[in-house]
Amino acid sequence: MNIEVLALKYALANAVRYSGKADVKAVMAKLMAELPELRQRAREVKQVVEEVVAQVNAMSQEEQVRILRERWPEMLEERKVEQKRPGVESLPELPNVRGGVVVRFAPNPDFVLHLGSARPAILNYAYKLKYGGKFILRFEDTDPRTKRPLVTEEVNAYEAIREDLRWLGVAWDEEYIQSLRMEIYYDHVKRLLEMGAAYVDLCRPEEWRRLRNEGRACPHRDQSPEENLELWERMLRGDFREGEAVVRIKTDLSHPDPSVRDWVAFRIIDTEKTPHPVVGSKYVAWPTYNFAVSIDDHLMGVTHVMRAQEHSVNTTKQSYIFKHFGWEQPVTIHFGRLRIEGATLSKSKLKALKVRHDDLTLPTLAGLRNRGILPEAIWELILTVGVKPSDSTVALSNLFALNRKRIEPIANRYMYVPNPVKLVFETEKELVAKVPLHPSFRERGERTYRLGPGRVEVYVPRRDLKQGAVVRLMELANIEVTSLEGGMAYGRIHSLGVEEARKVGAPIIQWVVDPVEVRVIKPAAVGKKEEETGLGEKLLEKVEAGAYVQFMRYGFLKKVGPSAFVYVHD
Repeated sequence: MNIEVLALKYALANAVRYSGKADVKAVMAKLMAELPELRQRAREVKQVVEEVVAQVNAMSQEEQVRILRERWPEMLEERKVEQKRPGVESLPELPNVRGGVVVRFAPNPDFVLHLGSARPAILNYAYKLKYGGKFILRFEDTDPRTKRPLVTEEVNAYEAIREDLRWLGVAWDEEYIQSLRMEIYYDHVKRLLEMGAAYVDLCRPEEWRRLRNEGRACPHRDQSPEENLELWERMLRGDFREGEAVVRIKTDLSHPDPSVRDWVAFRIIDTEKTPHPVVGSKYVAWPTYNFAVSIDDHLMGVTHVMRAQEHSVNTTKQSYIFKHFGWEQPVTIHFGRLRIEGATLSKSKLKALKVRHDDLTLPTLAGLRNRGILPEAIWELILTVGVKPSDSTVALSNLFALNRKRIEPIANRYMYVPNPVKLVFETEKELVAKVPLHPSFRERGERTYRLGPGRVEVYVPRRDLKQGAVVRLMELANIEVTSLEGGMAYGRIHSLGVEEARKVGAPIIQWVVDPVEVRVIKPAAVGKKEEETGLGEKLLEKVEAGAYVQFMRYGFLKKVGPSAFVYVHD
């Protein structure tokens, strides 16, 4: 693309956003993010940008908006998107923002996303919405042995993660898979070896650890670039087995954290034994997390990194790559760990469960989706927790409360009776019950039940009946239970009004007549669920699959089959 045209687009967008005055640095950042290859021509590009910015800043704001609307209307839509996500604007300001951000979400596809994974995805995307810019999805899959990407007949983690993000409402501008970028990493490690900023270490692991802990140099540290390049070529040829050779980045051997001292950038992995699901056994020398991340963050123009506090030491390690190459390291913000009471977010523990990844008892995003949790509730939970550096603990009940707020208005009310018992009584006149589909939205309609005169048979929850007690059948009548015998209950009409029920402390209970059988699937614990069969109103047969309902005095559910409902929460 013509650099001048691209500079004009970003200068106009920046000017419209900031009171008619574009910023040269902000426009440069946008250009470099979109076309990283321009970094080699930075001085030339800057001259073009300065000229374009001067032209734009000389225009009236009306003229700026007019040109932007005519040529790049999508740039005017960017701010509108933010308004669709309450809470985005209230996020703390990021330091060193130059007119926009380039952020990334970089999952390891060794498992699907869970509630904890949603945090960096949402926070990074929220800041993209807040400031404008670019959101990158990057699959970090360069460890085919210990963090082998999950690709089976049952689940492909790459596609499952994409599906989860789409469901969350997180849209990415670019996507990368690190295992398909191996030649890029090879090129950069070769440059470091040539610069003398890295070396090939042939020490036995235990010998290396001893020297490292003593703050002493490995005997291979002072090898010439030529020696290191020759050993690197041997690594690529497969002359070494696992553990026999690694490439190390030169750091500070006196660093207080021993793990930072000359950390490993490349290691040998026998992909004949553990082939990579994307590239098979094509490569034997694989970059470590910290090496691949450093190279990619620079080449992709990432400006801000938001990730968990546990990665703080990785930020330190990665700083050496940026220093060796003379690159500017992205601004990094670390947030505390998110713990969920009542659910484990440990990948290893979730993998060990003998259930599908989308089982409704799991805190995976697919599991929560199948259970009936809305993505908007997850957004609100994550944005409420925010980016604070301290650890946060929230209960699943917090998420349920946020979800309840959203589904309560759309869930019509129905009567469902678990563990039912038939209650029989006589009435001299017809009893009429008018039950609204939703008490707050009467316009949705109601159903009318007419019972009697004569013998009436209804089904009620067994737990609500006690001989001699009075119960109020919702919207119908107050019944005194006269006897319980042989799996049946018998009663007589005590009174008809709500006030009479209140005077005797009668509980209001649900009931059904001419019922249909209903199956309820309930999460019992992580990896475990239970089912119960009860009786419900016949009207439940007309509820569409996927719709939310509320069973009175029971909870919110989602219909998943002709007579099956998943219990969402109370």
